[in-house]
Amino acid sequence: MSTSRARNEPLELAGHRISPGERIQFNLPAANLYTHTPLDMPVEVIHGRLSGPVLLVCAAIHGDELNGVEIIRRMRSFRTLKRLHGTLVLVPVVNLFGFIHQSRYLPDRRDLNRCFPGSERGSVASRVAHLFFNKIVRHCTHVIDLHTAAVHRDNLPQVRAALDEPGVREMAMGFSIPVIINSGLIENSLRYEAGQVGIPVITYEAGEALRLNERAVVSGVRGVVSVMRTLGMLPSRRIQTVRAEPYIARSTSWFRAPIDGVFRPLVKLGARVEKGDTLGVISAPFSTTEEVLSASNNGIIICVHNLPLVNEGDALFHIARFGETTAVEEEIAVHGSNIEEDRLYDIETIHPPPEETGE
Repeated sequence: MSTSRARNEPLELAGHRISPGERIQFNLPAANLYTHTPLDMPVEVIHGRLSGPVLLVCAAIHGDELNGVEIIRRMRSFRTLKRLHGTLVLVPVVNLFGFIHQSRYLPDRRDLNRCFPGSERGSVASRVAHLFFNKIVRHCTHVIDLHTAAVHRDNLPQVRAALDEPGVREMAMGFSIPVIINSGLIENSLRYEAGQVGIPVITYEAGEALRLNERAVVSGVRGVVSVMRTLGMLPSRRIQTVRAEPYIARSTSWFRAPIDGVFRPLVKLGARVEKGDTLGVISAPFSTTEEVLSASNNGIIICVHNLPLVNEGDALFHIARFGETTAVEEEIAVHGSNIEEDRLYDIETIHPPPEETGE
């Protein structure tokens, strides 16, 4: 998409008027605990001088999912954003209560991503969802929602998107990572409800809850930048991205524990498996025998259960099916190597590299 040269207009967002070229931070009062402690939602808005999309990048809708928080922290320091076309809205912690308490949920034990669009008179989760959706989401043209796997699971970096929805495929392909899951919409989720009002949303899933994963973080930063270039929000020159050939999964399925016991996975994230391959073993603590777990179909491992103690029925592996599993496995390996050679990886995280600073 070509960048526009038209002058941007002032933006009205959550009671704030933001002029073209202005960058502001504010706290959106979301709720109070019974101690009168406020649960304010931090928001940063970078309003470009030139017109373009209004992109929301948000994280920690589930409060224990931390990689997205770090992705936003790193990308907000890029001086290249001074040349932004359109508007970038950053909400690093949507669920502040869960973030503080290292929990997925809000005080009412509700999943915030099943409470949209919310209600002014509902539970705490419903009220937070209503505020976020109406004060922030509705004023954006595109959304990237950053997530990780749930607790004790590890996700391969992947984009989940309803590719038939208007505008979604362009964003998903533009994220430029190897694995895209054409995922259906769940009612009351952010993706579903935003789609109902015509706002395309993609979800980036990578890593595990309560852990920072460097490869997942750098892949996310580069993916968001790549989407911004795709949408015409950033000029193509001097903006580094890590390109990858995206492959769309035909379908996915969970492999569940057939018995209780101690679980040992024998395949890694991103590995290609064929029907009959050994995925892992489960054994009883005082037994000399092991239950061998055999793959029931071909595919790529996109999620692994990390907790050794499992009950019958626990989801141990998430397997995505592709038309070309060998090509996907190779692209995952190449992309991972490229990410580890990226200037943002490890030692460069404190000081952004020259092409991001504009120096």
